[in-house]
Amino acid sequence: MSVAGTAWIHDAVTTQRDSIDFALHPVSPPERNKGKKAARREPAAPSPVSPNQGTTNARTVNVWHSPVARNSSVRSAWKPSATERQRPMYTAALLPYIQNRPDTMFAKKARFFLLSIALCHTCLPEMKQNGEVDYQAASPDEVALVRAARELGYMVIDRQAGTITVQSRALSASEPEPRVETYTILDVIEFSSARKRMSIVVKMPDQRICVLCKGADTTIMQLMRLADLAEEQHFKVQRRISKRQSLEARQVIRRDSEQRARKDSLTRASLSIHRPSMAVSRLRPIEDDLNDWLNDREHDVDLPFQDEESICYSPRPSAHFSTRHPPTSFDGRPSFQTDEADDLVEEGLVINDAAVFERCFQHINDFASEGLRTLLYGYRYIDDDEYNAWNKLYLDASTSLVERQEKMENVGSMLERDLELAGATAIEDKLQRGVPETIDKLRRAGIHIFMLTGDKLQTAINIGHSARLIRDYSTITVLDHSSDMSIVGQKLAAAILEINRGPVAHSAVVIDGQTLGRIEADATMKELFFELAVLVDTVICARASPSNKASLVHAIRKRVKGAITLAIGDGANDIAMIQEAHVGIGITGREGLQAARTSDYSVAQFRFLLRLLLVHGRWNYVRTCKYTLGTFWKEFLFYLTQALYQRWVGYTGTSLYESASLSMFNTLFTSLPVIFMGIFEKDLTATTLLAAPELYSFGHRNRGFSIRIYAGWIFMASAEAMVIYFLMLGLYGNAAFTLDNGLYAMGVLTFTACIVVIATKMQVLETHNNSIIGAIALVASVGGWFAWNLVLSSMYTDNTIYNVRDGFLDRFGRNALWWLTLILIVASCCGFEICVKALQVAFLPEDEDVFRELEKDAGARVRLERAAAIGLNDHADEGLAKGEVERLRTRAEEEEREGAVQEILDTRGQICRRQLSSDATQGIELEEVDKAGQAENHGYDDDGNSGQASENQLSSPVQEMLRRGFGKVRRSLDVG
Repeated sequence: MSVAGTAWIHDAVTTQRDSIDFALHPVSPPERNKGKKAARREPAAPSPVSPNQGTTNARTVNVWHSPVARNSSVRSAWKPSATERQRPMYTAALLPYIQNRPDTMFAKKARFFLLSIALCHTCLPEMKQNGEVDYQAASPDEVALVRAARELGYMVIDRQAGTITVQSRALSASEPEPRVETYTILDVIEFSSARKRMSIVVKMPDQRICVLCKGADTTIMQLMRLADLAEEQHFKVQRRISKRQSLEARQVIRRDSEQRARKDSLTRASLSIHRPSMAVSRLRPIEDDLNDWLNDREHDVDLPFQDEESICYSPRPSAHFSTRHPPTSFDGRPSFQTDEADDLVEEGLVINDAAVFERCFQHINDFASEGLRTLLYGYRYIDDDEYNAWNKLYLDASTSLVERQEKMENVGSMLERDLELAGATAIEDKLQRGVPETIDKLRRAGIHIFMLTGDKLQTAINIGHSARLIRDYSTITVLDHSSDMSIVGQKLAAAILEINRGPVAHSAVVIDGQTLGRIEADATMKELFFELAVLVDTVICARASPSNKASLVHAIRKRVKGAITLAIGDGANDIAMIQEAHVGIGITGREGLQAARTSDYSVAQFRFLLRLLLVHGRWNYVRTCKYTLGTFWKEFLFYLTQALYQRWVGYTGTSLYESASLSMFNTLFTSLPVIFMGIFEKDLTATTLLAAPELYSFGHRNRGFSIRIYAGWIFMASAEAMVIYFLMLGLYGNAAFTLDNGLYAMGVLTFTACIVVIATKMQVLETHNNSIIGAIALVASVGGWFAWNLVLSSMYTDNTIYNVRDGFLDRFGRNALWWLTLILIVASCCGFEICVKALQVAFLPEDEDVFRELEKDAGARVRLERAAAIGLNDHADEGLAKGEVERLRTRAEEEEREGAVQEILDTRGQICRRQLSSDATQGIELEEVDKAGQAENHGYDDDGNSGQASENQLSSPVQEMLRRGFGKVRRSLDVG
């Protein structure tokens, strides 16, 4: 909400999270601005960055949470100054401020604004069984506002036909009990879509009559006493915002062009970890590069601060929150006992009408850009004569039999004039947790998003802002049924031309279901619409029927060749859309289980879609591709050795391998390595895939399986097959002195080499998550083959073609040359694979290679974990922040203890060197000291009496440090 030129958040969860974030990165309070203008901020001077600062510097550029009243735990994407961090203020700080300073102008305005919220509504309070008061109303927005007023100290406890009773918090800390006051309701002027406002006329306890009015900002602004000044400030704010949005759009275009030039890869420009020179000496740690890369994609554009006279100066609410300490301490308790409470509110600003109007309209615009529904509150006091004259006219209008509604609205507007500004509120549509962050990451993954909803057009636009489908700088094309089809066609053509003419920062199309149906009936309009739908970043369809949703999905499937469509919904009206898409996902929730039962997959919340696609979807794609490539590779490797052997037998078809063994090659000996790789392969961790959604493009670009990749695997199989065969033939087959180098011995040697190479490549070289499962597959394949040879050697009876009987046990199995040749073949093939992979990573690295390298760095893993947890877990940031604080504290304590131990050891070394350098005359004294020490260690005191042995003076501090634990040593080590 915005009151007296200051914006406040009413969200206890955000307040708690903010206090934890402040504990990590405390900031010092600046000098208070005593002027009446908006507080200026000078750009911070750039400070030199030390190469050893690591992630600490990178961590200090985080964007603060939004100063918006949030009913859910969804974080907001505010954009404070890039030069310094701004801290929002919360209503948890507002209440103590009002109580401690009840006579200030701001406190009086804030109390009256909260009272206005508690009075200007149509809610009916009801008492629950547990004694709590809740409210019922036709509009959920009114219920949210009245509940907020109750939590801020103005609770409506009763409402009768002509009265409303409010229990208010004590005005000051000295008052013992809250006050209960009854207000007389004289008249209520109902809300209507034409008026866009509602009013209530109440008689205060002091018998004064007050008119309270709330409604759309554009409507209430015209009813102000200072309407001309309000219009002027509103125009000034809109002009600044327009220029700022233009600059933001240009910055987005520039950033996107740079990212496309780098192909969204860390390996091209941002992180050059594959270069040998950078591996030896980097100017900055790899964590900083990763942090910059992630910040560039996680955060929206953030224009640097400029002076008030600059064209892009925009006094956002975050810009007014000076970098003071937060209103809560680290443990969550209020901290107004300090002098910093004096700087919480600029009291001089309250009496400046122009500044209050300017900031209030700026706040409203920022609230609206976040998708919040805003209301502006106004009031004025009237005397009894004016009210009685108006009331007579209003009674006549309400009893009129002709055009009664119009007359009532006209008479009501006679009273709603010359209003004073009370404040503004903003209410959010409560989205599921993590929806905006999920949509952000899906867009970063290259997924085109359509939102098809049954809500009305304006509500759909608000939801689009809340879910970050629409940006503040977005170019929005609205197509509704109120426009003629010729105008709709002109808008479609103009939008297509604008996008094709040059880069657009972000574009969105908003259409209602009725217009969509009219477009689908016209072939030309349909062609234009779907061409535009593919070009824009976001499509929002409001008032969409189930048939509209299904037809739109069907049209996209037919028009976009090679596209895979996914539909996700939670209600029965989404079933047709889910069944029409390639992949259907149902959400189980309040809408029932109809969608979940008819879908391919079912999830409990929308945010789970992120892990389903980015993690499991990519893993399954990688596994399928590797399983296919591995199957072709092993077959080509094995049977090419058979083909090479045919040249030495005149292409008669004689098999190099014994028939029983040959038939079991795929079934017993090489099935497990390929199958296990196709089931358990994880080329990257889930944390990395969630932190960098750009890796999902691995499947979009067919980088898992293509003709080029297939040819590369076949080339490797061909080269390794020739290495296996010719090494076998040259080192063992043509050997002059050996026990057995016949057909069966050579075949078993080649067969064994193929199995070992296949199992090693599949489970060691190509599988990146090595575990006990891979070891089982490796041992089962290789060990099963040797067990098979033992069985054949002892039980084989038909020795006509292949001399199998006792061959492995008594002849070539006992030949060292046979085993040496096998080892050399396997080493050559594995070495060849490793060299090729090393060259590829060094000179042609893929994104996956870079992120696998990053996963080995502890600091990079921490940064990836923080990026993966944003918006996906309840209080994820808070938990990470607490964990990080604990890690920092533990590390500092360890370093302190290790430093103390090192100091003790250094001191002891100096004493020893000093003792060794003493002359011979001091030898007797040293000997006496040693004897005294021995006596102490044997349990005697200075008097020669027996006692408990004491520790040596030099070693006692060391013993104490070992008892306490330092570094990796813990208290469990009972030393001494």
